Amino acid sequence: MQQTRLDIARIRAARQVIDPVFLDTPLYRCEALESSLGCAVSIKLETANPVRSFKGRGTEVVAGLLAEHGPRAVVCASAGNLGQALAWSGRGRGLDVTVVASRFATAAKLDRIRALGAGLELVDGDYELARERAAAIARSEGIRLVEDSLDIETCEGAATIGLELVGSATPFDAVLIALGGGALATGVGHVVKALTPGAEVICVQPLGAPAMTLSWRRRRVVTTEAADTIADGVAGRCPIPAVLNDLLLAADDAVLVREESIIAGMRMLLDHSGLVVEPSAALGIAAILEDRDRFAGRHVVTVVCGSNVDLDVYRRWVGAAPGDGL
Repeated sequence: MQQTRLDIARIRAARQVIDPVFLDTPLYRCEALESSLGCAVSIKLETANPVRSFKGRGTEVVAGLLAEHGPRAVVCASAGNLGQALAWSGRGRGLDVTVVASRFATAAKLDRIRALGAGLELVDGDYELARERAAAIARSEGIRLVEDSLDIETCEGAATIGLELVGSATPFDAVLIALGGGALATGVGHVVKALTPGAEVICVQPLGAPAMTLSWRRRRVVTTEAADTIADGVAGRCPIPAVLNDLLLAADDAVLVREESIIAGMRMLLDHSGLVVEPSAALGIAAILEDRDRFAGRHVVTVVCGSNVDLDVYRRWVGAAPGDGL
């Protein structure tokens, strides 16, 4: 019988390790969105923290363990958010952090990694090439490789979001979760299925970067030649088998959304919620926009998972002018 790698007891224990600045993030019903979307929508806001994404929950668990028992030097590949989070968590624990990223990654994310004191190496390729380079550095220098989603601590750190959802007074019957490498989706999905089994767990991925969704649908790893999406945080091409196994148990559905729906979701979150978000954070709203009948009359939670954007690019996406205060 297939089993998940995640464990509820460890997830509960993770809350004791994670800096409180990342915990108990706002969860609120956003009525301003509801007339446009046709359903009740609650937002779980994972951007009001020092790294402006949910990733700090997982890196806090990783860095806490390394500070006690592991090597003091670590390397990871990142599209930007994990690198920021590991740099932040490592700095507070005296770890030597190196981040490998694509030189085409969001400039604001790369600048923040540098500002947090991590070493940054850029590769002339996408996230998958950065993963290969990070693994090579770990082998050659004998340091710890932190792999997002494969390292269970990154999933169980993210899963603490699920504990906060099911422990709140906000009733919901579906949760929409951005799907990339899988840490957020498997973590939150596992907790929701275990503790609120009546709620539907729906993972959302861009049509231009569908590898994990295709893998979930076919129940085997499916890789893609390219990833073409503005949602850089979920633009992987090569799913990790162990993470897919966890996702198969945690998700009720996985859907793909178009780029124009992602942009429309970002614009709605700005106009109706006052939130500047990165494309990955708007995937849940995009899913509702593309299938209103499915969600009509339901209460849906969407996890707003990051807000690290280049503002000039963001303005072009949402049609805002510099004078609009962005």
